[in-house]
Amino acid sequence: MREREAPECMDKNKSSKNASLNYRTRIVSSLSEIGQPAWDALVQLQPGANPFLSFAFLDALHASGCASAQSGWQAQFLTLWRQEDGQDDAGLVAALPLYVKSHSYGEYVFDWAWAEAYQNHGLEYYPKLLSAIPFTPVTGSRLLARDAAAMAALISALSAVQESNTFSSTHVLYPPQEQAEMLRAAGFLLRTGVQFHWLNAGYSTFDEFLDTLERKKRKNIRAERRKVQEAGVSFRHVSGHQASDADWTFFLRCYEHTYAAHHSTPYLNLDFFLRIGATMPQNILLIVAEQNGQPIASSLLIHDEHTVYGRYWGALKHIDSLHFETAYYQPLEFCIANKMACFEGGAQGEHKMARGFLPQKTWSAHKLAHPAFSNAIEDFLQREAGGIESYMDELHERNPFKL
Repeated sequence: MREREAPECMDKNKSSKNASLNYRTRIVSSLSEIGQPAWDALVQLQPGANPFLSFAFLDALHASGCASAQSGWQAQFLTLWRQEDGQDDAGLVAALPLYVKSHSYGEYVFDWAWAEAYQNHGLEYYPKLLSAIPFTPVTGSRLLARDAAAMAALISALSAVQESNTFSSTHVLYPPQEQAEMLRAAGFLLRTGVQFHWLNAGYSTFDEFLDTLERKKRKNIRAERRKVQEAGVSFRHVSGHQASDADWTFFLRCYEHTYAAHHSTPYLNLDFFLRIGATMPQNILLIVAEQNGQPIASSLLIHDEHTVYGRYWGALKHIDSLHFETAYYQPLEFCIANKMACFEGGAQGEHKMARGFLPQKTWSAHKLAHPAFSNAIEDFLQREAGGIESYMDELHERNPFKL
């Protein structure tokens, strides 16, 4: 299928009216056009705010070239500005992280079959519009708005962008359920998925958590941890404030080694990791595994005051159960010690249930411009949703905790 080139820029200045308020709609290709104070102030108003929505994280993705027009992520953020007393752009009232995508890599909500169906019918699926945090399957607000009126205007503006630029489709990935429902009301189709999260029931120690699990699972976890300990592996927890360039360089080696082992190409580079280390150190924890005084593995956690997000891990040497200790058990120790409410271990991973993680629904919203394809995908999503419900029921029957 021949891909169309993404437009150089969508219409940057449109005005819309909602109730008694006037908004100017602007498409911005760089967060610098908004500025960190205005962006972060808007983000902090959202109930689904997390570190991945921050100016620091998004700007690092863009400035490092990881998410760029060249890599197929052309930033075209949709923003609404209040106009008051004859002033243009008096204040940022709503925004949506938005990209023109020329492929479907790095999204974790898979629409490859949809693109193939378009190709088989001689139609172009790319470029498409995507609202997401690049390479980050974490639920959080996508529709950022100061009030209900601005939210309604933002959703209306999003639909208008798709229609006026003849994109095949618009996709909003990992919004909270309430925002997914708002998008459904605006004509989007909803899709559900499953992730596995660990929830802190007020544990004071790791052993207290283990005591809540079924005997077999408790025994297996203790055996896995013992194997790592007997191999002479110790761990350093390195905060973002403490992390040196050498720590980040070693982590990158581990990260790249994991991708190479899976015959894949990593999305992120050292420049990105150094940038987040410098601009959002309060949200970062590196866990470094060492044997005989030499680092052999590492994992990266992003966190706020309540939630820890497992992002990446890698090892330069194979040791039985090292993955589970570095990527799960050490982070759980951190959660318990710091009274964190939740650990999100990343996309997929049914094996996490045996380690105390429980299934949680995720959401995405999709609007297809072609009526026949929209109807076909709606039918598919209805069938898929039934399968997800059955899968969730099955998972709940396999609850790892004592009854």
